Amino acid sequence: MKTGLSKEVWNEITEVFEKFTKINQVILFGSRAMGNFREGSDIDLAVKGDHIVLKDLLDIEVALEDLELIYKIDLVDFNKINNPELQAHIDRVGMVVYSKKMNKIDTTSLKTS
Repeated sequence: MKTGLSKEVWNEITEVFEKFTKINQVILFGSRAMGNFREGSDIDLAVKGDHIVLKDLLDIEVALEDLELIYKIDLVDFNKINNPELQAHIDRVGMVVYSKKMNKIDTTSLKTS
């Protein structure tokens, strides 16, 4: 699937998630997962994990901001989403971009354009 992001960007992002042991899976959703993104589109990521608390999300957000990417990253805890339609959207169009079981995904499947 075309995401508009380079392999290098994906590697930087997944390296952040490797540092957080509570994170089991990270799913890309929204326009970048559907392939209808525009230049400057944000990166929507849903995290799944064990006992994730607000501080964990804030720590991850800080680590992602420290990458100084040109993209805004929106991060949500999948298990705390109160909107069933959003959860269904993520389940339907989401792309797993990090999995603890796989440690790292094959970023070659995440085409840049």
